[in-house]
Amino acid sequence: MSKAPFQIDDTEGPRVTRAWVLHPEIRNNPDRRDPGPALAEAVSLARALPALDVVGSDIVPLRNVDAGKLFGKGKIKEVHDLLEENEVELVLVDGPVSPVQQRNLEKAWGVKLLDRTGLILEIFSDRAATREGVLQVEMAALNYQRTRLVRAWTHLERQRGGLGFVGGPGETQIEADRRAIDDQLVRLKRQLEKVVKTRALHRAARAKVPYPIVALVGYTNAGKSTLFNRLTGAEVMAKDMLFATLDPTMRSLVLPDGPEIILSDTVGFISDLPTELVAAFRATLEEVLAADIILHVRDISHAETEEQAQNVADILSSLGVPKETRSFEVWNKVDLLPTDAADAVRARAERDEDVIAISAITGEGLDGLQEVVAIALQGAVREADLSLSFAEGKKRAWLFAQDVVIREAQTEEGFDLTVRWSAKQEAQFQLL
Repeated sequence: MSKAPFQIDDTEGPRVTRAWVLHPEIRNNPDRRDPGPALAEAVSLARALPALDVVGSDIVPLRNVDAGKLFGKGKIKEVHDLLEENEVELVLVDGPVSPVQQRNLEKAWGVKLLDRTGLILEIFSDRAATREGVLQVEMAALNYQRTRLVRAWTHLERQRGGLGFVGGPGETQIEADRRAIDDQLVRLKRQLEKVVKTRALHRAARAKVPYPIVALVGYTNAGKSTLFNRLTGAEVMAKDMLFATLDPTMRSLVLPDGPEIILSDTVGFISDLPTELVAAFRATLEEVLAADIILHVRDISHAETEEQAQNVADILSSLGVPKETRSFEVWNKVDLLPTDAADAVRARAERDEDVIAISAITGEGLDGLQEVVAIALQGAVREADLSLSFAEGKKRAWLFAQDVVIREAQTEEGFDLTVRWSAKQEAQFQLL
């Protein structure tokens, strides 16, 4: 099957590309995942892009990896016939594919090929909404493409959304070299520096607000945005697709019989997240690092919920989240479980003070969740005695503005105060 690089015909609207998903199951890989759920997740990833029509998928058992072509000759011929029969234009390989393997497979099959990292980059590009998100995706994509100059790259010639991996003006810049990419990276870094400074100003402004931050984290499609919308009345994109939310969203929320908080919705985590994106999106997880409480939202109905939870824990650890940060597991989607299983989940949650069983769709358990958060925040407040000199009027004014002063007595040298504050407020006070 020999095809010219496909093009976007803007006169007829965005075209849809016929795609096929392959999950290589490498038998001698000790870290391999259950191939069934892994393939299902890869298909969900592909379907998160509206430009793709996933017409089929397969698990490909491999005893060993071919350094030059990934698959053996027989499998390459078998896949070639399958792609030709189904008029496939794009193959998505759920795993890493080297530049040489990619070039050889594209030549053998006569189609475009995208590995897991390239697909996730494309999705991130399609979803990123803020200026910083867009810049960080472009930088991650450029670093990814910089290692793959054996093939053309097209996303610098922007004629559509996305990065140009899935479609675009065609592979017309084969002679493009690292210097052009490096020039782009320098330009993007300068733009990003300006955006980061703006975020720093916003962060400093929030630091003056005494409201504690509660961050929602979890595996992608666990239901974080649905929960966020239910609690805050916001209208964050919440769909049954992977990576529906990319840029962090924050809203204030007054807990029943509790304090006012800032609730933060974050990007969903995923197994084998490309290292380029872990680094690029660290800034979007700043609210997690600064959070007073972390709510780890889990899709308790998913077949791999335990593996997903471990993946989230590993990423949080790699981000450097302080160990003392209070966290709870929110077991979402109990409404999707069979009755007996749902009852067992609820019973287990009742026995564990760090677990809350809920359904963000039906509203089950949300009152209890808010109550747990309110109690945890109250427990985080402690009393302290301070002595301030008359020259430290700014600090004294700040304490009263925060409404944390319980008692005050004037002395010959200044003021003795008793305050009730959170660890966050204490840290802010030390910076004055």
